[in-house]
Amino acid sequence: MLLVTGGAGFIGSNVVAALNDAGRSDVVVCDLLGSEGKWRNLAKRQLVDIVPPSEIPDWLKGRKLDAMIHLGAISETTATDGDLVIETNFRLSMRLLDWCTANTVPLMYASSAATYGDGAAGFDDDASLPALKKLRPMNLYGWSKHLFDLAVAERVARGEKLPPQWAGLKFFNVFGPNEYHKGSMMSVLTRRFDDVKAGRVVQLFKSHREGIADGEQRRDFIYVDDVVRVVMWLLATPSVSGLFNVGTGTARSFRDLTLAAYAALGSKPNIEYVDMPESIRGSYQYFTQSKVDRLLRAGYNGGFTTLEDSVKAYVGDYLDRPDRFR
Repeated sequence: MLLVTGGAGFIGSNVVAALNDAGRSDVVVCDLLGSEGKWRNLAKRQLVDIVPPSEIPDWLKGRKLDAMIHLGAISETTATDGDLVIETNFRLSMRLLDWCTANTVPLMYASSAATYGDGAAGFDDDASLPALKKLRPMNLYGWSKHLFDLAVAERVARGEKLPPQWAGLKFFNVFGPNEYHKGSMMSVLTRRFDDVKAGRVVQLFKSHREGIADGEQRRDFIYVDDVVRVVMWLLATPSVSGLFNVGTGTARSFRDLTLAAYAALGSKPNIEYVDMPESIRGSYQYFTQSKVDRLLRAGYNGGFTTLEDSVKAYVGDYLDRPDRFR
């Protein structure tokens, strides 16, 4: 069997879909479905079981797994309950790492570009302890992910035992189907699509930094299909371990993203620029761009979809259809 924690979530449900598409029906999801319709992310899937996180330690006893794909986390960058975030994102991850090590089970886990903080230390996925210790995450979520990266790096540095394969994935700005339950954490494209479709004005932030035009704040946007290809490649390549950025390696602006949505619909852009709230101006990131050299050197050759092609696929296959779910 394969275990996907967070398998009812955005990236997790897309990974589960890819596993099913590849002929794997022996998939177990660890997640909470809640009452907000999150189950729809899995409605087209075939599963062995859905296990709540609180039961996973007992459920794992005596089990044999081909691999564990650990994507479950409190992923809101605005989360403030430090105890809950650390218990969920760090301590549970440590217990799963220990289990995979003891039972020789490959472990792929979600890290995050949020570990890089404001980007002052760069976006290099150097997994050495000295490099990781230079990073300063700006929020509780990023710090919880950074703590786990450090814990794994410490074991590597000391030559301690680890799972037969381990891979930490620093996801950048992922967008695509099945993110609809994420509320304010949905991608800008998903939040604004109905406005784009209806011809209503779409608001983007003005720039409050000299030399950067309004709407030209840039992110490394990556379509979820590209992320899934990386995960599936790792599952098929057990010789590869390490900490890897998962982005396209190219930063694009929020204006580019929005214009691509208009282009996908063949409609005229209607964009308005509004002041950024003062409460976030001091901590707002104006640029993120992954370095994907290590992933490519490890042998990954699945490529990355351009922003325009990604948006066209997302709009045409999901957002502009009655059924938006994968």
